[in-house]
Amino acid sequence: MDILAEKSDNQLVALYTEGNAKAFDILIDRYKDKLYAYINYVVRNTDLARDLFQDTFVKAITTIRRGAYTDTGKFGAWLSRIAHNLIIDYYRQNSSDNVVSNDASPVDLFAGASLMEDNIEDRMVSNQILHDVRALVQTLPANQREVLYMRYYQDLSFKEIADILGISINTALGRMRYAILNLRKEALDRNLQLTA
Repeated sequence: MDILAEKSDNQLVALYTEGNAKAFDILIDRYKDKLYAYINYVVRNTDLARDLFQDTFVKAITTIRRGAYTDTGKFGAWLSRIAHNLIIDYYRQNSSDNVVSNDASPVDLFAGASLMEDNIEDRMVSNQILHDVRALVQTLPANQREVLYMRYYQDLSFKEIADILGISINTALGRMRYAILNLRKEALDRNLQLTA
């Protein structure tokens, strides 16, 4: 086992600033999947997601090399915050493309083993429920949808969500609360039953 892999994020950052490029490679390996999934979920464009993913790490490298990285013990949240800001910057610069669609989402936001049963009928009902939930999630305002995704798909705490989005914990909790209320209301309006 590589001794560097056992180091904390902040130790790896310190080693990278001293010239150890392998240390940053390990940081990339630790966060690449979660970070790319987050970016791709928000922008819904594979090419753009790859570009923003690379830009995120370039910005991280630049910040660390300038000595501007502050050791907070939350390197992953810091990367997500950089990605979030780059996404916002991209959409500000391309305001005509400011609408994000999640129609082609391969991600089952609430998919879980408990929803999948052994027989075909149960699977069909489960698939319909998942389809209905995805459709309901699309009706949410973007800020509520984003918090919902980060909480359920990325399994982030509300503190981490708040840090990434640059909002208070109460705002993150409020967005989640309103997201759930809006989902329930929309389900009632559509007369959807979201249990098997």
